[in-house]
Amino acid sequence: LVTAVERFRTRLEKLTGQPIRFVSSSADASAFTITLHCAGKDGAFPALDMQEQYALTVSASGATLDAAGPVGILHGLASLLQLAGRDATGAVLTHASLNDTPRFRWRGLMIDVSRHFMSIPTLQRQIDAMEMVKLNVLHLHLSDGQGFRVESRLFPRLHTVASHGAYYTQKQIRALVTYAAERGIRVVPEFDTPGHTFALLEAYPRYAAQAPLNMEDRAEKNRAALDPTNPATYRFVTALYGEMASLFPDAYFHIGGDEVVAKQWTTSPHIHAYMQAHSFKTPAEMQAEFTTRVAQALTRRHKKVIGWDEITAADIPRDTVVEIWRGAARTAAATAAGHPVVVSDGYYLDRLQPAAIPYAQDPLGNVANMAEAEAAAQATGPGGTIADKVTTQTTPLTDAQKALVLGAEAALWTEIVTEEMLDSRLWPRMAALAERFWSPASACDGQTLYPRLAVTQDKLEELGLESSARASQRLARLAPGETAPASVLLSVTSPVRNYAHNHEFLQIRHKQRATEQDLNTLADIASPDSFAADTFNRQAAAYAAGQKGLKATLRAQLAYWVANDAAFQATAARNPALQNALPASENLKNLAQAGLMMLGYDHSSGWKHRVRAAVRKARAEIAASATTKVVTNTPQPPGDLLQDILPGIEALSARIMHGEGVAH
Repeated sequence: LVTAVERFRTRLEKLTGQPIRFVSSSADASAFTITLHCAGKDGAFPALDMQEQYALTVSASGATLDAAGPVGILHGLASLLQLAGRDATGAVLTHASLNDTPRFRWRGLMIDVSRHFMSIPTLQRQIDAMEMVKLNVLHLHLSDGQGFRVESRLFPRLHTVASHGAYYTQKQIRALVTYAAERGIRVVPEFDTPGHTFALLEAYPRYAAQAPLNMEDRAEKNRAALDPTNPATYRFVTALYGEMASLFPDAYFHIGGDEVVAKQWTTSPHIHAYMQAHSFKTPAEMQAEFTTRVAQALTRRHKKVIGWDEITAADIPRDTVVEIWRGAARTAAATAAGHPVVVSDGYYLDRLQPAAIPYAQDPLGNVANMAEAEAAAQATGPGGTIADKVTTQTTPLTDAQKALVLGAEAALWTEIVTEEMLDSRLWPRMAALAERFWSPASACDGQTLYPRLAVTQDKLEELGLESSARASQRLARLAPGETAPASVLLSVTSPVRNYAHNHEFLQIRHKQRATEQDLNTLADIASPDSFAADTFNRQAAAYAAGQKGLKATLRAQLAYWVANDAAFQATAARNPALQNALPASENLKNLAQAGLMMLGYDHSSGWKHRVRAAVRKARAEIAASATTKVVTNTPQPPGDLLQDILPGIEALSARIMHGEGVAH
């Protein structure tokens, strides 16, 4: 708590812009008094059952923070910082009275550090932000086809070969776990088996289901699997898991278990013979045997096993925690079978959906996510066929089933996320989901989300996040010395969604040779959320509803976007890296001109046709990445950019769109 109070002081200085010093109340009667009462203490490391509730009162006479345990104090200090600001006289704390407790005990963030490695300082930066928004689990995906990321003293080729030079030493892991624990955050490791093991098998190929490994096809990095019929495989996995478990004090250990490509086993003669000899009708049944044996070994080390929802395809130990990523039906099925669950379905940040979409999905909801249909393709591995139909609603969970939902976790897979992109691909959307995971469902207000989220993001950046700074650096790389026109375009556009910008994913879906993607484009800099567009859209809707005093404001903004196209064209002529976004700039101009026409500033011949054409084009581009199923077979807009001012233009043009409704 001593270090927590010092962090609070430092952060308060940054947020208020003036020095903050601690004094004793007896020495300075004018000091503002903050009183902390901690009723108990937790263990050496945070745990699922830690005491997180707190009560906070702020008045003119001071602030009082009461909590049942140290982590509750951390959460209360985070709320106190949310109340900090400035007025004309200097630093102020908004008066408030809070009695706060989390809705879910597990409020997590999964970061894939295998596809793209993330340094310790970068992870620490995310942990600091997580503390500020009361997240309490950092799930690290530490092994996959692209790399194994932790030093192993038992199997050193895992870090000398399978890491490709990027890994964490055991000393670094222990320090990171301590860093997170000081901020009330648990670190849950994931070492994925029996699938997603290409990097592991690069180091130790004798455990492979299919040998030799295909080193030429990038798609194979997601397909390689262990041989579950080899007794040595179990000795290897259990020894490795034992070593890794000793580095992470948390009670939970994630074994992966997702997306095992069935053909890795069914096309192997000796594995097929093993299945027949043991009466395994499906690969899932054989995987269940693997899961059970690995789980038993971890249980002996006092670990609770967690795995992705594929592990429930056959009987597994009832106390195995299931992480749901393929839809509400899996939540219902897993809890009906008595499994505790963590819900990630709907919270995949690599889909590049704006914050409002995952925020609208409740962890206990019974509306199936499209991932349910999309995941059906995984039965045959990448390149499979996505199901045409999916049940859109399931039976609501019973109270007993709801009690088994430990919480929820957002996931960021990093196939197209480099280290310098991490902050902007996590935040501010992660802050929105932190609110969803903490607050009662009735308190999650999507209508006011963006204005509140903009404030939160500014504060998080003031306290250390680098989203804007890194975006500016990356834009300067594309257009040195003349970033302004591209910056304007990026302020009101967002990247295409649902893996449409993951070109390697699309190549695999179309059974084409996978190639490495250039991640230095405007779409890689664009944020899924545009606060500038949200402000415009709200003003346009208000104008359409009768607030005519906004006309001049709207006109100035629209004219600015129209004029930006010429500047962008000139800049792109000198900077070829911008040229694939020229159509996006023109589309923004056309939409802005449509808005001006609807305000009455241009009624030249054919103006209504031009308005309708601009709106329909923007709608079609957004619809092209509405789901992964659509993405697979639909061309995307040039530059992979979407127009975020469309809702505002739709509001202005509703009277001439002849009942076409809205598509955004």
